[in-house]
Amino acid sequence: MSDVPFGFSPHDPDDKSGKPGDNPFDFSQLGNMLSQLGSMLSNAGSSSGPVNYDLAKQIAFQQLSSTTTTIGFASDQSSAVTDAVHLAEMWLDPVTSLPAGTRTTQAWTARDWIERTIPTWQRLCDPVAQRMSGAWVEAMPAEAKQAAGPLLAMLGQMGGMAFGSQLGNALAQLGAEVLTSTDVGLPLGPEGTAALLPANIEKFTEGLERPASEVMVFLAAREAAHQRLFTHVPWLRQRLLDTVEEFAKGIKVDTSALEQLAGQIDPSNPASIEEAMSSGLLEPQTTPEQKAALNRLETLLALVEGWVDVVVDAAVSDRLPGAAALRETLRRRRASGGPAEQTFATLVGLELRPRKLRAASALWKLIGDQHGVEVRDSVWEHAELVPTAEDLDDPLEFAERLTNTRNALEDPIAELERTMREGKAEDGDKPDKPEEA
Repeated sequence: MSDVPFGFSPHDPDDKSGKPGDNPFDFSQLGNMLSQLGSMLSNAGSSSGPVNYDLAKQIAFQQLSSTTTTIGFASDQSSAVTDAVHLAEMWLDPVTSLPAGTRTTQAWTARDWIERTIPTWQRLCDPVAQRMSGAWVEAMPAEAKQAAGPLLAMLGQMGGMAFGSQLGNALAQLGAEVLTSTDVGLPLGPEGTAALLPANIEKFTEGLERPASEVMVFLAAREAAHQRLFTHVPWLRQRLLDTVEEFAKGIKVDTSALEQLAGQIDPSNPASIEEAMSSGLLEPQTTPEQKAALNRLETLLALVEGWVDVVVDAAVSDRLPGAAALRETLRRRRASGGPAEQTFATLVGLELRPRKLRAASALWKLIGDQHGVEVRDSVWEHAELVPTAEDLDDPLEFAERLTNTRNALEDPIAELERTMREGKAEDGDKPDKPEEA
């Protein structure tokens, strides 16, 4: 995460370096800046809210059209995706107790990916952007709020346009690189829809020295495994989104950056807004709340990716000659952050890198070996059962206590009685106290 402060934080009352009566706001400059932005807002579109998604899609589509000529797919490519997912589902059935979660199989273009994932991006970005715009107003002195008056709404639209511009650039980059709907580790697409992007997979396959059909089936297995998890673990999707919201609550702002932002914007040049936003003034700073949320998100993403890694390996390792090489390639691509990390780091400073991916894979493999597939997959039934970051550091201890933890959740009364019996047995083994004289 960037160390550059995001936005505007309250003026330090202990700072004695300024002259008496200094105020971080030049009211005339603030008013001029906001009024000059009026001409730009006529191009804001009909989008409302903290992010201008109309602008985001427009920018993304424009960038994609200039970098790719892919309009659609031939019927054989769509059929290849359908056949690959169908084959992958059959291979996954014996190695996991979670049933198939795919209701629809689709081949997407990069443009399709943007269209289908925008609703989820909205859920992810709105809390952060809302906190950003709200924090500006919260941090402003009362005198500045009174001076700005109704022009504060204009400032909010400016932020929505700037955030939408950044999101559009990020979506264009992602749309040109992602291989499946779950490639970034989050359930971005519609629930129950397994989607692969043949054009991107074709580019990804170049240089791998593996048949394109083999790569397609391997990626289809990963997509199908993700769909099983996100479909049949109902709390998981919401937990991931909630964690992003928790990250947003930790955002702090720096009021002194408002004047700097004003000086960087040229109202006659709409591109200057994006330049000002990307200058570092609005990048999040690292706060304790954000660190805690980021740690929880990294752990959960690692657990998801680790489970998928283990299940897919069990399903395809004996069937695809290049499975081991493909597995390692995807592991490195995912562990290094890939396109998702840069996207979130650019937008809100939130990285989606599962740093303990290999540790999570080892933990799921150990649980499966010791307790079987049924018990391994049942860990997802209760959020309280899911391993923590500490458990990834000590998988043996987690595997040993798993049985008792599951029993306590499924039948707490029986587990309490068992604990009491064990306590009485231990007391019975102790020597009697000597009688007092």
